[in-house]
Amino acid sequence: MQNQKQAIILLEDGTIFKGVSIGIDGSAIGEICFNTGMTGYQEIFTDPSYYGQLMIATSAHIGNYGTNKNEMESDKIQISGLICRNFSFNHSRVDADLSLLDFFQQQNLVAVTEVDTRALVSYIRDKGVMNVIISTETDIEILKAKLTEAPNMVGLELASKVSTKKPYFVGNENSKYKIAALDIGIKKNILRNLVKRDCYVKVFPYNTTFKEMSAFKPNGYFLSNGPGDPEPLIDAQTLAKEIIKRDLPLFGICLGHQIIALANGIKTYKMHNGHRGINHPIKNLLTGKAEVTSQNHGFVVDKKAVEDNPDFEITHIHLNDATLAGMRMKNKNCFSVQYHPEASPGPHDSSYLFDEFISRL
Repeated sequence: MQNQKQAIILLEDGTIFKGVSIGIDGSAIGEICFNTGMTGYQEIFTDPSYYGQLMIATSAHIGNYGTNKNEMESDKIQISGLICRNFSFNHSRVDADLSLLDFFQQQNLVAVTEVDTRALVSYIRDKGVMNVIISTETDIEILKAKLTEAPNMVGLELASKVSTKKPYFVGNENSKYKIAALDIGIKKNILRNLVKRDCYVKVFPYNTTFKEMSAFKPNGYFLSNGPGDPEPLIDAQTLAKEIIKRDLPLFGICLGHQIIALANGIKTYKMHNGHRGINHPIKNLLTGKAEVTSQNHGFVVDKKAVEDNPDFEITHIHLNDATLAGMRMKNKNCFSVQYHPEASPGPHDSSYLFDEFISRL
């Protein structure tokens, strides 16, 4: 591959890892995270929840099946940059539209390969997430100066960066149900799951009011996934309060789940590393069954605060660390989960949650 250069991975604490660029010069800054999925890299890279983050792929080979326009979760790549072990410049899938290199070159995304990702992930697991810069620039002092400009994810509002600028519709207007969805980073496969269940969806910008949403006369309301800290999203929390006050059907996923918690005075907090992958085990406390799930979040709802709230019941827990994974209100038509039942990428164990939402309409 031509134009490959030595590349630097500089962590906020001064630690340096080295690799090789895939041929796209430049720098990328963001909060570093890692995803343990063996497949589904295109869905991951285009997931708006990853906006502002540098992705470490723990799978050894990335790019080996190219990209396809039907596997986009948004209209563009959302990660800030990629760190991987082996970047595949060639791909074998017949129906791929582009190689991963072409896909990255179209959007000038910086990526570093030939990195000891096992060592890097092990380091991050111990030290926790932090801001990082990857670059083909080799002057460490210049890179340090650039890195100091990166904002901390705690307190950072990013939904406005990825949300639609104006409302739009998805599905058949003659469908049985109408759903008003708040876009704070919504994935396309969430909309596909709703449309598949005979829903006509109107998607609204992140700062939409209840008055604006309710004018659509929906059967139910949905709060989407998305990036950043949920606490600064005051408009979304106010919207959730209004929906809950009127006891209207409300379903939240990921960031939407956190918004529902905050709207009820339940705190969220930043995790040491977060959960990102397609093999996370969840236990449904209502059925006793386990689910293998797709996850992507760096913040989580305080489990103890939910346990202490008389209006809430915990419905799901993460089996690796016992963090809160799902909850519902006892006297209101409202429930939410921390993970991704649309499973793109990931297993489909949790798709029943969309059916649960429809049953509440």
